[in-house]
Amino acid sequence: MKLLWKLSTWGLLACGPLFAVLMLAGCSSIPSNITQAAPYADRLRVGETVIVDLFFSTGDPIPTHMEPIKEDGTITLPLIGHIPAAGKTPGELQNEIHDLYVPKYYVRLTVTVKSQDRVYYVGGEVKGPGRQMYLGETTVTKAIQSAGDFTDFANKSKVWLTRASGKRIKVNCNKALKDPSQDLPVYPGDQIQVPRRFW
Repeated sequence: MKLLWKLSTWGLLACGPLFAVLMLAGCSSIPSNITQAAPYADRLRVGETVIVDLFFSTGDPIPTHMEPIKEDGTITLPLIGHIPAAGKTPGELQNEIHDLYVPKYYVRLTVTVKSQDRVYYVGGEVKGPGRQMYLGETTVTKAIQSAGDFTDFANKSKVWLTRASGKRIKVNCNKALKDPSQDLPVYPGDQIQVPRRFW
């Protein structure tokens, strides 16, 4: 009996390192280059103001460039012209700008790209109208709730969502509250206007 117990113990001790090696091999089989795509909420949009700073290796900056992303999704920088910006993260745009300047125009250059504070606006018949901080994905009804919700005089069936691009969309919030597919997303720079009902 003792001999059987010793043999089983030795077997476990012998298999332990083999089990550890197999576990590590399994973990290492996950490709190291897999990265999660940045969510759409983190990407730049038409109408959003982009701030671009360029610094030489000496530390001397080029004047800050501040520009809203145009309708065609681009910004325009000295020497390199139009650059697609909409749909990219600030980091992706930063890398692209760097590669367009270096080495064609500059030997060494540091580029930083950021956007202004991300906000949207809710006005009209809500209890707390004004600017709201964009903290992540949200929808028309949630944005209205963040502004204190509807007043008693709100026309909930005819809410206007104006994109940063100027496009206007009518949203029926009565239907949107019942059917999430009709509750449109809100992005930075958007404006929501809740009209007053007349009956």
